[in-house]
Amino acid sequence: MSFSQSHPALARALLAREYTEPTSVQSAVLAAADGGRDLLVSAQTGSGKTVAYGLAMAPTLLGGEDRFERARRPLALVVAPTRELAMQVHRELTWLYEHTGARVICCVGGTDARFEQRALQGGAHIVVGTPGRLRDHTERGNLDFSDLRAVILDEADEMLDLGFREDLEFLLETMPDSRRTLLFSATIAPEIAALARRYQQDALRIDTVMRHVPHADIEYRAVMMGGHELEGALVNVLRHEDSRASIVFCGTREGVRRLQANLETRGFSCVALSGELSQNDRNHALQALRDGRARICVATDVAARGLDLPDLALVVHADLPTDRDILLHRSGRTGRAGRKGVSVLMVPHSKRRRAEMLIRAAGVQCAWSTPPAAADIRARDQERLLSDPILTERAEGQEAVLARKLLEGRSAEDVAAALIRLYQARLPAPADGFDSVPRQMTPAPRNSEDYRAARPHQDQVHQGAPRERRLEAFNGTGWFRVNVGRYQNADPKWLLPMICRVGDVTRAEIGAIRVFDRETRFEIAADAAARFEQTMEASVEQDYRFARADAAPGPQEAAGAPPPRGFNPRDGKKPFHKGGPAPYKGKRRAG
Repeated sequence: MSFSQSHPALARALLAREYTEPTSVQSAVLAAADGGRDLLVSAQTGSGKTVAYGLAMAPTLLGGEDRFERARRPLALVVAPTRELAMQVHRELTWLYEHTGARVICCVGGTDARFEQRALQGGAHIVVGTPGRLRDHTERGNLDFSDLRAVILDEADEMLDLGFREDLEFLLETMPDSRRTLLFSATIAPEIAALARRYQQDALRIDTVMRHVPHADIEYRAVMMGGHELEGALVNVLRHEDSRASIVFCGTREGVRRLQANLETRGFSCVALSGELSQNDRNHALQALRDGRARICVATDVAARGLDLPDLALVVHADLPTDRDILLHRSGRTGRAGRKGVSVLMVPHSKRRRAEMLIRAAGVQCAWSTPPAAADIRARDQERLLSDPILTERAEGQEAVLARKLLEGRSAEDVAAALIRLYQARLPAPADGFDSVPRQMTPAPRNSEDYRAARPHQDQVHQGAPRERRLEAFNGTGWFRVNVGRYQNADPKWLLPMICRVGDVTRAEIGAIRVFDRETRFEIAADAAARFEQTMEASVEQDYRFARADAAPGPQEAAGAPPPRGFNPRDGKKPFHKGGPAPYKGKRRAG
């Protein structure tokens, strides 16, 4: 199947855009387009779904005509879950139908509804919008579906996830039964199948998603670092890849604000994208990324679906996704339309297990490493400078005249050195403190020799290894202390996770824990002691004070006098009585 078998007007538009070979979903939809049946299509993100359903509905809308008649009531409606996706679909359909005289109108939240109302009153052939805004226009009488011939539900699974079921059902029930319904979804979940059975007639099922086969155009990487090293590690990842356009995903709006400010302070050109921004601000942010005024977009998961940025080659998960679907949808912003892309997960030591589970659930192959070192980044900068096309372009006109003036009285080395300084001045400085040669950290299967070799403390210390091996693993450990002891009912059960959190260490890196009256001392493995001390000093823990202990405690060491009765540093009010001394509350004998 080729584009020559599509509508002639659309084939001309595709040829002008240098579309030569259809994708798998486009071929499948073209093959079924002439039948006029409803379609239930599952297709991978970035597979060209918009062009696919644009081609599929052309025979229904145009018939044998080359151009549309004067615009009146809409002939087709495209419903998308997010504003960004709706506006992207609007742009795609506008150029795809440009030779047909189609009038395509976009209706989304966050924009002036009165402007959209005036546009709809002027007539439309195709309307694209989000469910809430389309329902609002329908209830106000601005949309009349009596002439509707086709409706497309794009990213139907996402619309149900976002709670648009009621709006979708309202729209579908106000449309004529004779319309054609095309439903596109990344997966055909039971909810999608139920929606299809209710609102589609004799639908043809098209499945172009290859199960259990990862996206071949996306390379997955995981970068391990300490929790306090996230910003520096992220800076080095961005500098090492040096993508023309990148997206960094955060879990919260506050995280987006903070990270964007920090990256801008370091010299990166970046914009923010989150649900708290107005639609105008979101449009400006995306346009800055498209035209090169910004190279990094820091975003929440509002950008995980529907965004198609042609030059986007890097996706970074600054905060780990909450599930496999979000991981795949975030990563799907790159590796689109046959282009290659990289998806990088930033993994603190304490979240490695969770990252491994996400990667395993997503069914992707992932290379593990430490953050790129500053020396490696500077070496990459030199390679990029030497291969920059600007050095191979021939100087002509005023450029040649200025070049000769620069060489008058200056050596070629001086001019080249000035060029190097100018090139380096625009680059943000990489973060120091990471290994110059990242070690391979690919997880091995559990219970294997490689897995035990990669996690010596886990196996040697906490899984019944001989005493000699346990002592060797903690040889040269660092001893630390915290100001909570028996009188505050200190218990390793709640001390252990607190120590892991404050010091950014794993349980395997914590040795003996000894509780005294007023304090608790514990040992940290030798290779983690420096990291623990650095993170401990930066901690903002309110109730406890951590400090380095001079030496391991002796067997008979006393910890000083007890604190005042009734005092508990965790809340400053009530004492814990479980497992510790409590005030005497019984009756006292007289005399």
